Amino acid sequence: MFDQFTLGIEEEFQIVDPHTRELRSHVSEILTETGKMLLGEQVKPEMIQSMIEVSTGICKNVQEARTDIAKLRGIVATLVRKKGLEIVAAGTHPFSRWQDQKIFENARYELIIEENQMIARSLLTFGLHVHIGVADPERAIQIMNAVRYSLPHVLALSTSSPFWLGVHTGLKSYRSEVFTRFPRTGIPDHFDSYSSFQRYVELLIETRCIDNGRKIYWDVRPHPFFPTLEFRICDIPTRVDDTIAIAALFQALVAKLDKLLEQNLTFRRHHKMLIEENKWRAVRYGLDGNMIDFGKGKEAPVRDHIRELLQFVDDVIDDLGSRKEIEHIYTILERGTSADEQLQVWRETGDIKAVVDRLIERTVENVPCDVSLSRSFAETSSAVIF
Repeated sequence: MFDQFTLGIEEEFQIVDPHTRELRSHVSEILTETGKMLLGEQVKPEMIQSMIEVSTGICKNVQEARTDIAKLRGIVATLVRKKGLEIVAAGTHPFSRWQDQKIFENARYELIIEENQMIARSLLTFGLHVHIGVADPERAIQIMNAVRYSLPHVLALSTSSPFWLGVHTGLKSYRSEVFTRFPRTGIPDHFDSYSSFQRYVELLIETRCIDNGRKIYWDVRPHPFFPTLEFRICDIPTRVDDTIAIAALFQALVAKLDKLLEQNLTFRRHHKMLIEENKWRAVRYGLDGNMIDFGKGKEAPVRDHIRELLQFVDDVIDDLGSRKEIEHIYTILERGTSADEQLQVWRETGDIKAVVDRLIERTVENVPCDVSLSRSFAETSSAVIF
């Protein structure tokens, strides 16, 4: 039954100069014939030239996803190093300015900038997107309605953006606040059915708000072209181990909610405005704050909420084969997130460039480095790309 919950992972990396620690608008040079030959459609530019995005294929389980994403990190890190640069996984760069970044020349990105102006130009953020296969679109909507409640908890596990333009923002996920400037972002409303969701999308298209469903940027959405639920709420975790644990948790949540629906058990719906209260707490405090249990009407520490969430999915993770990966979440709860480590380095050294150095180191931790570029990685990975 659990074979259906395939995974796909997308990670957006920063390209940085290891000497100045600044972002470098260098993606065009990296996406040379060699880069495209090795990775094909698994690597692509984003709107900002100092960003490079990688995407796994469709992975049947979390172990396959780990192999794929670790190899992708390793190959991209090797390609970038050949240009004298490094990659960083973090939701924002600690001090580089968005005004200094070059836009990738592409008709799609030019349209986005035309529509959103400075909001688009200043979107110097880096995220993690996780796709979980859900074949039935009606079931996908039902699961989306329920899983919205848990999104702030997972965001708290991923926080990696405490700095913006050289300033300690006081937030653990400043990326989330930058992204709210874009239209059609945040926690989605619930929908009564897939057809009601379709009517919403069709209305936006007919009234020229959007040209297709890709311009709906919610924290979770039914993907407009693939039979997946796409989770978009997270900062990109710095460590690959954290990325895999979070992907495994999203998969487990989808499988658990699907199991309840099969048993005709319902999940209490909560209004978007209530879930946004918990999201703000995740943005502000990460793992160190409290969240609200809306059923009980009481606060509790975020870590306690996440432990309850892990208990909630415990009966499906062995069938998914992801217990080892899920157990890593307890490590995150104990040691903190990337945002916590960045702040620790900054407080100990007083040097924001030292924060970048630590991010460079952690981004390739447990990743195969100096990968041989003699043969195409695309030959050994899944063919279908998200």
